[in-house]
Parts: sequence; C-alpha cells; structure tokens
Amino acid sequence: MVGDNLKMAGIVGFEGIAIFAWLVWILPFAGGAIIPAVAKVGKKVRDYTAVGFALASAISAAALIPLAFSGSEIHSQINWISVVNVKAGVLPDPLSIVMTNLVAWISFLIIIYSTGYMHGDRDLTRYWFFMLFFIGSMQLIVLSDNLLMVFFGWEGVGLASYALIGFWYYDKKKDFVGSIGDRAGGIAMWASPSHAGMKAFLMTRAGDTMMLAGMFMIFIYSGTFGFKELLQNQAWAAQMAHQNLLVPAAVLLFGGAVGKSAQFPLNEWLLEAMTGPTPVSALIHAATMVKAGVFLVARIGPLFFALAAFGMTQFFEVVAWVGAITAFLLATQAIVNPEIKKVLAYSTGSQIGYMMMALGIAGLSVNFVDGYAAGFFQLMSHAMFKASLFMGAGALLHTVGSRFMTDMGGLRKHMRKTYIFMLLASLSLAAAPLITAGFWSKDAIFAAVLESGYAHALPLFGVAVVVAAMTAFYTFRMIGMAFFGKKSKYLEEMEQRGHHLHEVGPNMWVPFAILAVATIATGVVGFIIGPQITNYLGGYLVHYFGIGKEVPSAGVSIAPEGGKTFFGLNPTAAAASFGAFAIGAILGYIVYIARKVDPEIISRNIVTRAIWKFLYNRWYLNTLLYWGAVIGPMAIYRIIWRYFESTIIDGISPAFQYTMAYFSKVVRAGQTGITQTYLFVFGVGIMIIVMLMLL
Repeated sequence: MVGDNLKMAGIVGFEGIAIFAWLVWILPFAGGAIIPAVAKVGKKVRDYTAVGFALASAISAAALIPLAFSGSEIHSQINWISVVNVKAGVLPDPLSIVMTNLVAWISFLIIIYSTGYMHGDRDLTRYWFFMLFFIGSMQLIVLSDNLLMVFFGWEGVGLASYALIGFWYYDKKKDFVGSIGDRAGGIAMWASPSHAGMKAFLMTRAGDTMMLAGMFMIFIYSGTFGFKELLQNQAWAAQMAHQNLLVPAAVLLFGGAVGKSAQFPLNEWLLEAMTGPTPVSALIHAATMVKAGVFLVARIGPLFFALAAFGMTQFFEVVAWVGAITAFLLATQAIVNPEIKKVLAYSTGSQIGYMMMALGIAGLSVNFVDGYAAGFFQLMSHAMFKASLFMGAGALLHTVGSRFMTDMGGLRKHMRKTYIFMLLASLSLAAAPLITAGFWSKDAIFAAVLESGYAHALPLFGVAVVVAAMTAFYTFRMIGMAFFGKKSKYLEEMEQRGHHLHEVGPNMWVPFAILAVATIATGVVGFIIGPQITNYLGGYLVHYFGIGKEVPSAGVSIAPEGGKTFFGLNPTAAAASFGAFAIGAILGYIVYIARKVDPEIISRNIVTRAIWKFLYNRWYLNTLLYWGAVIGPMAIYRIIWRYFESTIIDGISPAFQYTMAYFSKVVRAGQTGITQTYLFVFGVGIMIIVMLMLL
C-alpha cells in the first residue's frame, strides 16, 4: 500500500519501467499514424491493427500497476524547450496509474465493441485514426508531469472529439439528435452531426482559453509548468496571493475542466454530442474525455489545498457549487427527454457534477481525503457503468434503428442479454443499495459533505439527495420504456416489413457485459473497496502533499467525528441514499414498468405541463446561448457593417483615394527630370532652413 515510505525514482529518458509510461500514450498515436497505410492492405488487417494497438497500450498501462503498490514512483523526463527550461516528462504515481489503467482497459473494450457496431461503415479508416488519436491524447493528459504537456493532450482530445462527434458529417436526418421541428425561443432544438461537432469544438475552446490563461499566469510567477516543481518551491504562490492573482489563476484552470467535463455554464455541447457513433459516446462522453476535467481537478486540487495558507477556500467553493448546480440542472432535464442517448448524456454531466462537488468539498473539509477519495471513487464506478450503458444503448439503436425510447418497448423478450446487462449497469447508476459500485461511491460523497464541517454543507447535501432520487427515477424510466410494456407501433411496423428483432453479436454485448458485471462485483465488496481507495489515496496525499488530518480553513467548523457504524456508513448519509433510491425507483417502476399510472397525466394539468415544457426545453439555456453568443453578436455585426463599414468606411475610402491622387499629381508635377529645377528647389530649401535657424 502506498504510504509514508513511498520512494521516488528520477529517470532520464526511457530507462527501465519508465518505457511503459511513455508507451501507454505513444502506441495509440503510432497506431493511428499507420492505420491509413494498413487499410490499403485489407479491412480486416486494419481493424485488427486498431484493436492490437489499443491492447498494447492497455498492457503497457497494466505493467505500471506493481509500481503503485511497491512504495515507489517514476518521474521520467527528457529535454524539450531548452530556452525556457521546459522538459517533457511522465509521472506515473498512485493517482495517474489507476486513471491510466481505467482509461486503457475501457478504451480497449470499446474498440472491440466498435468492430461490431461500426462494421461496414465506409469511413472506418478515419474512425480508427481518430479513436486511437483520442486514446493517445487522453493518456498524455493522465501521465504528463507538467501543465504544458497536459494542454497538448487537452487539445488533442478536443480535436478528436470534434472529428468524432461530427463523424457522419454528411448530415443525414437519421443521424441528428433532437426532434426535428421542435423550437424553443425560436432556436432549433435539433442538431446535425457537423453542427454538433462545431458547437462542441467552440464551447470547449472557451474553457481551454481560460485554462491557457491560468497556466501562463502561474508560469510567469513560478517559471515552471511542472506539478512537482510547483509544490517544491511555493514562493510563486506567495507572490500571486499578495497580488490577489492566485485564486483567479486557479479558477481559470478550473475553467478548462468546466469546458471539457460539460459543467455549467459550458454544458450545452455534451447533449448534442450524441450525434457521434455510440462507441464514441461510450469512450469520449462517458468514460474518458469528460473525466479529463475531473482528473485535472484531482491533480491540481491537492496542490492548491497545500497552499491553503494563501486563502484557496474560494477556489474549492467554486468547484463544489458548480458541480452541485450542474448535477441538479442536468438531472431535471434527463427525467423528461425521450432519446435514450441524450438521457445518458444528461446523466453523465449530472454525475460528473457529483465528482466535482466531492473534490470541491474536500478542500472545504476538516479531512481532505474523504471528499477526494469519494470523488475519485465516483469517477471509477461511473466510468464502468456509464460506458456499459452507452454500449447497451448502442445495441438497442443497432437493432431498433431509432434513438427514441417511445419507438421501443417490450424488447427484453428479444434482447435478453442486452436487457440483463443494461439492468445491472442501470442499478449502479441508480445507486441500488449495498450491491452496486454506484451506491458506495455516491454514499461516500454524501458522507463527505455531511462530515466536512463546511458552513453551507446542508444545502449541498440537500441538492445531492434530490439529484440521487431523480437519477433513480430517470434510470428506471429508461429501462421501463425500452424493455417493458407493449411493443411500439414503430416496432410492429418493422416486424410487418420483415425486420426481425434480435440480439447483437458477442463482439458487441460481451464488452458491456464485462463492465456491467464488474460494477456489480465492485458493489458487492464495496464496503471493503471504499476504505481501500481512501487508504490508497490517503497515503498518496500524505507523502506528496503532506495532507493528513486537516486544520479547518476559513468557512469550516469542526464536525462531529462519530456516526460511522454499520459497514463504516454514516447513518444519515446511508438513510438518505436508501431513501433517494427508494423514492426514485418506486416512482419509475409504477409509471414506466408496472404501467399503473399513465405518464400522459402530466399534460392534463397546466402547471405540470408548463414544468415539463420548461425542462424539455433545457431550461431555455440553449436558447439563451444562441441568442447571446450567436444571433445577438451577428445582429450587432450586421448593424456595424451597414452603418459603419458600408457608410463611413466605404465613404472615407473614396475621399482618401481622391486626396492621395491629388497629392500624387502635385508631387508628380515637381518631378520634371531637369537637373537645374532640382538644384533650384534644393537651394531654396537650404535658404529656408538657414533663415529659420537665424530667427
């Protein structure tokens, strides 16, 4: 176990075990680079090459696991930008080794799944290139030892996300998301793949710009981008704090995480990113890229907490409340949406909000490790069950040919394997008590908030519990609409046309089955794994940052220590977890599985109908985004063009042109080509100068 005796080995270049840390991210890049050439040999060779490189990267990541448990770490560097003394390096430590294996093995399973889901696609070579490019970029984020390399990986995942969201750029209507024809405030509520890709690119760039600004603010004062160097010499922090720049720089860095992890107010791109192929959604928008923001906060959070003497409380409050707002905002939208992938997308943003809330509360707590471990545990469990759910949803889309749950129904009889494994993963999303990883990780967040001693812990706790109830409700709603009840008219018409409803092949269902079983297996022993993760990360925090039992910071009061009894659970947190699951699950079961209440009852009341419309239209945030960032600025520009450029500038230009032409004639008149004339003018000029000097 990682502890106080943890040793660090500094390595130059690619010596020893360090080679595996470099190979984890280099191999996917290499695979992507050769895919176009391999494709010319044959389609199967191309597909096997993609799978092979993903597997090789995962094996390289697994080779680092003994390092995390042997009481040592590797810091390998090579020269990069000598002018400013910036080195390229990898830092496989207890935090990054767990994350890199999570990314690597889930990515490998999704690549295998892709061989079935994407089979026969005409642009599969481009697909494999960008999938491998994405995996390499994500692993670069995880293993880099400095912010500058992180930013290179950061932009790499952004580029891959843009390319894969808009993968079907020919914009056929079957690839759209949203109901075509729906509008809110005059703004279309549907999106084509190319539009969604561009929207994701631009919105995440807004966050990236903030991150870049924060990075360089810190670099100006510290002279380094390195995580270890920033911690070793904290004089830079004192200077920035003295000038009231430290918290703004930290918040700007967090802005990058807000963009990548689709947190409020940069959350709208994630919902329309579902235009990408389902394996893309499973990899980028459930298991990995949207976790990049969480991982960044997990990487820099302890650093900023170690700088608590410089007043970092505000930073952690921003993180916690942004997470809480996002969790609530997106959960409310998930309970009304009819598209299965969009429900999962709303859920992803909401669950990431939980992670951010936990990491934020860690910095506001009397015991940093509780919130920190809870947030990271939630990241791990969510990556497994949400990737599984997205792949299961892809199996439904593959068979049904529709993204709308209203076009499904009764599918458990025809797709029994998909039903069973989606149900298992859904139970973890809904946090079914004691048997799912989702329960233990979510309960750990509840307990961390309650025991934090933060002055405003109760409002955060209330939001977390309400979101948990909504999560259980929309999860059972999804399962009920897809697998229970009668077949929809859409399915009946399909069968009449001779389309046979059937289970997907093993190369599709086995990957999401593995993850679904893993999340239940983790849940069954969650009472053991939870404390183990806390101890593991506790050792990491103590050794690297000196963070153990904390002295309360500003805004924190001492919370009572007691209360953890059965299986180490906090009674209040556990009761809230059980209650939230029971309320949400029972309501979801009654309405969408047992079908004892017709959901159309909502439309019969003017108040509930108005609430439903408000939530369905995404709180009109998408409308405000387009009016404020697209339509409004374009209208202003058109006014400027019409009255300034067209009238003033175009009016000035002819006058300026004629004036210059006139002076040109005057000057040209003096260019006679006669030497005597030039001498006369020269002489007159000298006389004028002499006279001026004599005055």
